[in-house]
Amino acid sequence: MTRFLVVLTDVRPLDGVWRNERTSPERRRQVVGANNREAADRIAGAFMALGMVRAGRQRVKVIAVGRRSRTPDHLS
Repeated sequence: MTRFLVVLTDVRPLDGVWRNERTSPERRRQVVGANNREAADRIAGAFMALGMVRAGRQRVKVIAVGRRSRTPDHLS
């Protein structure tokens, strides 16, 4: 079963050319879990209506966690 996280983050200023989420992730404001994609999209839509998101100072991300591959590893 795939679960989803909806994450509201602050947009950080561009430091050079690249943004790397692994070395310097954006500061999280809120994290909400959802059991399916439709629920995650509804939550993300509500976050996108916030003034800070609309002004470009915060961003909404939908992340799938616990996803299983379609083909077993030994067949790829």
